[in-house]
Amino acid sequence: TTLFRSTRLSFEAAMMNLGGKALGFSSADSSSASKGESVSDTIRVVSCFADICAMRHPKEGAPLVASLASKIPVINAGDGGHQHPTQTLTDLQTIRSLHGDLNNFTIGLCGDLKFGRTVHSLINALVRYEGIKFIFISPEELKIPDYVTDMLREKGIPFQEVIRLEDVMPELDLLYMTRVQKERFSDLMEYERVKNVYILKRDMLCKAKENMKIMHPLPRVNEIAYDVDDDPHAYYIQQAQNGLYAREAIFCHCLGISLDDVKNDKTIIG
Repeated sequence: TTLFRSTRLSFEAAMMNLGGKALGFSSADSSSASKGESVSDTIRVVSCFADICAMRHPKEGAPLVASLASKIPVINAGDGGHQHPTQTLTDLQTIRSLHGDLNNFTIGLCGDLKFGRTVHSLINALVRYEGIKFIFISPEELKIPDYVTDMLREKGIPFQEVIRLEDVMPELDLLYMTRVQKERFSDLMEYERVKNVYILKRDMLCKAKENMKIMHPLPRVNEIAYDVDDDPHAYYIQQAQNGLYAREAIFCHCLGISLDDVKNDKTIIG
């Protein structure tokens, strides 16, 4: 498992809850990749020791490369600024738990929409459902990529691009906040200029719908003030909890077992 922060903890907790064990490293610097080992060689070696691999990598497409060389299932736990599919399953489960289904709502995606892999993955998933309207809230420097808006136009899915969060707050059923990702910027001056563009404060929620919920893939920096945490609109901690359930389900699917199997025999994995 090559993960870090909450994503790594979520995957490890999911495996342990299923009766399995977790091993791995938190970054390439602590692996043979620091010596020049290729992704293909790394996964071939990992395949000798593990039954499944959850992989996060700074390079787009690395998990796909690994899956082509692997003898075991490879789960993409985030590849650069590309995709984060397990977070999307978490997000879909969260939305479904709030709305009963995945149709007919307006979602505002706010912050780093250019590099945000969680945003890109979630949009690709939600376009499969009906009655979804997207509102993209970002500065010009971090706007949603053209290939996403081109795809939405082609499918006839309504979307709106705005700069001010306050202007669209009354329209939202869901607000998906994201952090501005310092690690994606080659120019730190540009990062400093945009890092504090959006800070969601509790008094900004006075115009929100009563049942509007705030989501965030975490970790946050300062884009959601701490006084929002106790507000009824806040739902990002519950969202993180759903990440555990989603990853348990993914493991079960990849390993060909069910949760009932696990309940009946906690030693089924390992």
